[in-house]
Amino acid sequence: MAGASHYTLPLPEFDQPVKLLIVVAPYYRDIADDLIAGAKATIEAVGGSWEVIEVPGALEVPAAVSTAWRMSNFDGFVALGCVIRGETTHYDTVCNDSSRGLTLLSLQGCCLGNGILTVENHEQAAVRADPQDQNKGGGAAAAALHLIALQRRWGAPKGKIGFRPLGETIQLAEGGDRA
Repeated sequence: MAGASHYTLPLPEFDQPVKLLIVVAPYYRDIADDLIAGAKATIEAVGGSWEVIEVPGALEVPAAVSTAWRMSNFDGFVALGCVIRGETTHYDTVCNDSSRGLTLLSLQGCCLGNGILTVENHEQAAVRADPQDQNKGGGAAAAALHLIALQRRWGAPKGKIGFRPLGETIQLAEGGDRA
């Protein structure tokens, strides 16, 4: 069954290099490998660099992205994985909670693309992951790249959106000694 055609934005151009972290849950290794291949190719198409880390499952992806965002020098993040519906409600929990965690990070200023597939079966996942077909890994990388370009366009210094930089003190009241 063919999907509807859709418009894809051209990839942004960068004056300064970009470095992305690809965080993948490789529960379905063949699907993960295709998602990673698509993400790498898209990042390389803009002259960017990447690193890949693996986490046990889709629920750990937001935690890994959050930690890396606070503690590393990456410009953006690509979240990859696959959740296939099973016989229990665990599918709903994993899909909703991993997506919610990534969305909250995005809303705080973390430049990331969500490429965690949520599908009914392996065949759907294979089509979506294939870099020569729907290329959802490449699409997630492109989303992160577009957000990085927006932050650079608007002059947001790294680490100044969302979480306060480590060591910054918040003054709650004037005067008085602080313990």
